[in-house]
Amino acid sequence: MGRVITREEDYRPRPGRRGSRPRTKRRPDYADAVPGVVVSVDRGRFRVVPGTDLATASAEAPVLTCVRASHLRKRSIVPGDRVTMTGDTSGDDGTLARIVTVAERTTVLRRSSDDTDPTERVVVANADTLVVVTATADPEPSWGFLDRTAVAAFDAGIRPLIAVTKTDLVSAAEVRDRFADVDVRIVECGFDEEGQPRIDALLPHLVDRQSVLLGHSGVGKSTLINRLVPGADRATGEVSGATGTGRHTSSSTWALPLAQGGWVMDTPGVRSFGLAHVDPDSVVASFEELAPATAQCPRGCTHAVDAVGCALDAWVADGHAGASGVRRLDSLRRLLGNLA
Repeated sequence: MGRVITREEDYRPRPGRRGSRPRTKRRPDYADAVPGVVVSVDRGRFRVVPGTDLATASAEAPVLTCVRASHLRKRSIVPGDRVTMTGDTSGDDGTLARIVTVAERTTVLRRSSDDTDPTERVVVANADTLVVVTATADPEPSWGFLDRTAVAAFDAGIRPLIAVTKTDLVSAAEVRDRFADVDVRIVECGFDEEGQPRIDALLPHLVDRQSVLLGHSGVGKSTLINRLVPGADRATGEVSGATGTGRHTSSSTWALPLAQGGWVMDTPGVRSFGLAHVDPDSVVASFEELAPATAQCPRGCTHAVDAVGCALDAWVADGHAGASGVRRLDSLRRLLGNLA
């Protein structure tokens, strides 16, 4: 039988099995962690190439397989993120490193499933160039998609560029006309005699940059990637004769190195590109040929067709918005109407 305690002052609590040492609030500084950039994400595994950014990362460097540290379990990590790693960073088969820090992003390309969906989806991080791939025919250009991606690029601080494929079928003149007064570069990537897309005009805009390619299925995006990065083996597909749209041939985002320097991130084909995360004022600002007229609009103007005192119609009628002004104004109003 144990000792009987008769007085309260005689009581002495037993120490816990793990001792009574207080838990420290100090975190490791990871001073020896290796910097890298995420090139793909797949079911909790991250593929990371050593380097401080993709624009200068070596194509010959080993690609490491990583997991995230426990303190980052709620942190979103996407292709393009700059991270640091500890553990086995040799890149040998069967090795596993651990992501311990994620740097602040310089740019973030986001989208939502539609204009009313409050959930943002981060496409890529830290890209400096957005290449939107469109075909002139089979399928025909989706003007709403092109306008939306341009708005998303301007809002994110990313330089937009439209790569036009299948110009051997139909001229790119309509695409050029529509964006003639907008700071969006148009590059033609028609097929050559061997049936391969021409990349001579596009390549200088990608070298030593971190670019992301985006486009509907069937426009030739994967074919373009395979020409830019020989050996990439991105799956390609045909356009459906019934729907006029392509099959999704890329199922995940991958960053791929250019032999000339720089990396391109190939994304899965998308059918919608919502702008629920973009402020309406940012949408207006991205239509550079129309934005100056809004200074003459009354405060709180919605810029809708029936908005009292809206100056946009007179601005377009006077020719200040160029030859494509009417179509661009229609696009702006559709975007603002969807967001509203």
